[in-house]
Amino acid sequence: MAVAACTPVPERPQVTPQARPAGLVPPKPAARPGPSERSLALARRYEKLEMHLVAQGLLRTDGGGPDTYYSDADLLRNFERIVFYDEHDVGGGVQRASNRPGVLRKWEGPVRLSVAFGSGVAPEQRAADRAMVARYARRLARVTGHPIAMSDDNPNFQVFFMTVDDGDEAQAMLRAISPNVNVATLSLVGNLPQSIYCLVTAFGGNENRASYARAVAFVRAEHPPLMRKACVHEEVAQGLGLANDSPRARPSIFNDDDEFALLTTHDEKLLELLYNPALRPGMTIDEARPILRRLVAGEDGTI
Repeated sequence: MAVAACTPVPERPQVTPQARPAGLVPPKPAARPGPSERSLALARRYEKLEMHLVAQGLLRTDGGGPDTYYSDADLLRNFERIVFYDEHDVGGGVQRASNRPGVLRKWEGPVRLSVAFGSGVAPEQRAADRAMVARYARRLARVTGHPIAMSDDNPNFQVFFMTVDDGDEAQAMLRAISPNVNVATLSLVGNLPQSIYCLVTAFGGNENRASYARAVAFVRAEHPPLMRKACVHEEVAQGLGLANDSPRARPSIFNDDDEFALLTTHDEKLLELLYNPALRPGMTIDEARPILRRLVAGEDGTI
C-alpha cells in the first residue's frame, strides 16, 4: 500500500521546469462561431412575424372545429387540387407551375426520416427539433398506415435545419442526394429568399418517377419554435405526395393564408386517402376520381 506524504518535500524543485516546445503545445479548442448578424436579424424578423400572425388569430394549432366545416365534395375537390397539381414547375425554382394536372405521386417503400443540422444551428435547438420531428413521424405513420419512422440507417427523407449561413452545406446535401439536381433548385436552396420559410424537394425512383424514393426538406433555423414546427408539418407532408396548395382548402395547412400552422383533421383525411392501396403512383386524375368517390363515400370502409 502506497502512503502519500511519506517522503519529505524538498524546499525547491531539483529540476527547473522548462517551457514545453511549441510543437507539443496542444491547440486551443476552436470557439464555436456564433450566428452572423444577418442570421440574428432574420431571427428577430420571423419572431415578430409569428407574434403578428398569432395576434390576428392565424397559425392555429387546433386542427379545425365547428367554424371550419367541409363536405365530402370539398374533400374530393381539395384532394384533386393538392395531389394532382404542382405548386412550382419541376426544375423551375420558384416559378409557378402551369395549371395542368399531373399524376398521383407517393411513396411505395418505407419512409426513413432523419434530421440533420447546419453548423450554425445551436446545440440546444437541435435536441428539441429532433424530438419534434420524431413525434410527427409517429403521427404520420398512424394516419397513413404507411411505414414512416425515424432512422439514421440509410435514411431516404432528410429534414435539414439550416441558418442563412449554411447555404453551402444545404447545397452539398442536395448534391449528395441527387447529383444531377438542376441549377435552379440548387441555387434556390443555397440562397433562400426571405419570403420562403422552408421547402421540400422529392425525387422519384428510376423505374417509376411517380413513386418517390428520396426527399429532403429544408427548414430555416431562424424561425421561432411554432414556425419551425409548421414548416416541418407542411414540408414533410408535401414530400409524401400532397404537393400543392389551394386557396379553397380549409381547414388546411395546404393554403397560403397561414390560418393553420399544423396538420389539420382535413389534412389527415387527405393523407389517409392518398395512402389507400387502391390509389397507385402514376394514376391520372381521371383514373383516380371514381376510386376517390367510393373511398370518400365509405364504400370501401376507409373514410
